[in-house]
Amino acid sequence: MNREKQLPLSSPKLYTDTMNAYLYIFDTLADWETGYITAELNTGRCFKQPGNPVRVITIANTKDAVKTMGGITILPDQTVDETKFTGNDLLILPGGETWLEDIHLPILSVVTEFLPKGMIVGAICGATFALAKAGILDTRKHTSNDLNFLQQICPDYKGAELYLNEPAVTDDNVITAPGTAPLEFAQHILKRLDVFKPKTLEAWYSLHKLKEPNYFYALMASLQ
Repeated sequence: MNREKQLPLSSPKLYTDTMNAYLYIFDTLADWETGYITAELNTGRCFKQPGNPVRVITIANTKDAVKTMGGITILPDQTVDETKFTGNDLLILPGGETWLEDIHLPILSVVTEFLPKGMIVGAICGATFALAKAGILDTRKHTSNDLNFLQQICPDYKGAELYLNEPAVTDDNVITAPGTAPLEFAQHILKRLDVFKPKTLEAWYSLHKLKEPNYFYALMASLQ
């Protein structure tokens, strides 16, 4: 049975079996900012439908090895140019030190083209700078590391009235977060994809946030 047909008609377009999850990688990317979300997508261990994970595909501008901020070497699965994006995809943009440079224009072109088609884009830390510079945040509620800093480094940014001082913000299919909130970033993506039951997501988030063992048992119980 098609999972989408089981959703209420008023629901936005959510996770489907045809979705690809792409993690954009580049030199200096911040390792810790996407660990929560990639682990849960790749394992599917807490999904509503166990055993149905979402493969995380790493993409980069070239096939050359990438060196992260933590010194980890990653070989991309494929390049941005050879990736066949669709409106069903999830694109994860981690922070890093080079987001205001032109080397990221190809992936920003992908965002500009496929957001209107339904692609879900999660941007954290420095990636939000690039979205702001490209005008993508001018008409969407969002957050970043700091509003004043965002205005300083992106003088053409016009979305200040839509800026929210929160750990993570979802506006339709755009999810943003500061670099200090990788957990909330993952929580918002998982909620937007609707792959966890609400009780599972609540227990999962509380366990990681509060570090109390009772939430582990609540998480296990929610999976039954």
